Amino acid sequence: MTTFTVPIDNGDSVKIAEEESQRTLYPYVTGTSIVAIKYKDGVLMASDMGGSYGSTLRYKNIERVKAIGKHSLLGASGEISDFQEILRYLDELTLNDNMWDDGNSLGPKEIHNYLTRVMYNRRNKFNPLWNTLVLGGVKNGKSYLGMVSMIGVSFEDDHVATGFGNHLARPILRDEWHADLSFEDGVKLLEKCMRVLLYRDRSAINKLQIAKITEEGVTVSQPYSLKTFWEFSSFHNPTAGAEGSW
Repeated sequence: MTTFTVPIDNGDSVKIAEEESQRTLYPYVTGTSIVAIKYKDGVLMASDMGGSYGSTLRYKNIERVKAIGKHSLLGASGEISDFQEILRYLDELTLNDNMWDDGNSLGPKEIHNYLTRVMYNRRNKFNPLWNTLVLGGVKNGKSYLGMVSMIGVSFEDDHVATGFGNHLARPILRDEWHADLSFEDGVKLLEKCMRVLLYRDRSAINKLQIAKITEEGVTVSQPYSLKTFWEFSSFHNPTAGAEGSW
């Protein structure tokens, strides 16, 4: 706790205590892209397990995909500690919902709307949670997939991606995604996106998880690596022909 002195009218001064800021002023440990798609039975979501401390890949075992309640799956890019804070909010939300014991439970649309309000509220306080969130789920046979940014911008779609994935994976998904994707084809499509991100995103690592959510529940794969090929000619001298490059 710090103190500062404020003068008052009679010429004296008074010391006022000010609590040190406990909020995230800027990201420290961050995770990179999340890629998610709908498929014929539900939603698939892919994430690598890297955590970057600045430009250093400091942590390589961070899970950024979590089950939320009975019907939802949440993935997050950005600051890891803020993601943990969001998970604490959601634990409280689902606990309060379960305490009603009325036979109903929060679906993915309700949780997505809640997260949109949380992120927008924190943005308005100039105290944002430094995350981009992807929320997928299945309830009553209907698949749901949406995302929300750190300033509360949200939308729904058949496939979404955060970070570099929004630039590098979405074009692949637009070309190859279709509503009748099987589980196997959906996994192959996500692996193709994650492989491109591994090649192009310096914050990505070759250790990923793929999670699925269906009417039966959530399944998160064990971490595994993709087969890669680094002998492309453009990888040998990536700045060749780049005028003004280092």
